[in-house]
Amino acid sequence: MNFRFKTIAFILIICSTSSFALTKKDIKKDLKKVADWQIATFEESVKRQGKWKNSYLKDEWTQGALYVGMVEWARLSKNNQYWNFLKTIGEELNWKPAKNIFFGDDICVSRMYIELYKKYKQPEMIAPTVERLQYIMKNLPQVPLQMNIKGNQDRWSWCDAIFMAPPVYYSLSKVTGDDSYRKFAEKELDVTYDTLYIKVDSLFCRDTNFKGKKEKNGKQVYWARGNGWVVGGLANIIENTPSNDPYRAKYIQLFKEMTTKIAALQGNDGFWTASLLDPNAYPVPETSSTGFMTYAIAWGINHGYLDKKMYAPIAVKGWKALVSAIEPNGKLGWAQAIGASPEATKRENSEVYGVGSFLLAGTEMYKLAK
Repeated sequence: MNFRFKTIAFILIICSTSSFALTKKDIKKDLKKVADWQIATFEESVKRQGKWKNSYLKDEWTQGALYVGMVEWARLSKNNQYWNFLKTIGEELNWKPAKNIFFGDDICVSRMYIELYKKYKQPEMIAPTVERLQYIMKNLPQVPLQMNIKGNQDRWSWCDAIFMAPPVYYSLSKVTGDDSYRKFAEKELDVTYDTLYIKVDSLFCRDTNFKGKKEKNGKQVYWARGNGWVVGGLANIIENTPSNDPYRAKYIQLFKEMTTKIAALQGNDGFWTASLLDPNAYPVPETSSTGFMTYAIAWGINHGYLDKKMYAPIAVKGWKALVSAIEPNGKLGWAQAIGASPEATKRENSEVYGVGSFLLAGTEMYKLAK
């Protein structure tokens, strides 16, 4: 038995001793509590984040990640309150992606638009996204992905982009029946994979600036939330890639490689810390990465890509950790602030994308629970 699977076996032993009851009723209760708190404080959250970029925008990637999770909660809850919350935002934004045409993060909001289009069948919900993607596919600058080259972020040169941008292309391809979106994304994703994936570690560097960068323990720096963005994005990409597309098998293999590694790096408390290979660098819980990791593992089990006996206890442990970070009023704490590398956080720190990852994790845990 190699080190990786010894580590997973050790985690399983720990998990089996937990008395945490996983019921659909409790999961739904916690999801509602956090979702309702976030909606009640949403305007405040947007204003606070707006100060970061001297703007007041609901189409930022931060909110976009929240909307992705809120869509899944709206679907599970069957409560129009949540659909109306999202639809109102879409109408306010005139269904437009954010302003930077080639920047991958600025189409994350379109993931919500496409899901609303699938429900309401109103063409205006995706028309601006279709226009944006058509323009990108025809005019994309062929700049290398190295961070020291001007214009590199016109392409997917940072691992977070795998959650933000490719799912829009794959989802739009599926709802429109136009393969050109998917084919474009496959080629671009190949370049990101070749540039940032470190196969020996089964993890992504955040960007080229981090290749070879070490933590104090001498291990490569791998940002937990960055890799959470990747596995969270892969789940959506796989769902929207046809079974006869040869890329589907490649994405499933990558998903399995990464989740196997990620599962082995879970802390005894159920959280993943900000720096994956050096938990002592920032030895505090981190909910945004833990949400995406838990979501990906639960999604992998529910879709038959991960062995339930081996991975379900890890997902349960991750969910238990997330629930422990909820304040009595529904606020989800311990979320690392906006950034591009591992950093410490505090219990009182909440972020909309952290809530998005929580809602994604919870809706998959609901399917997993008895």
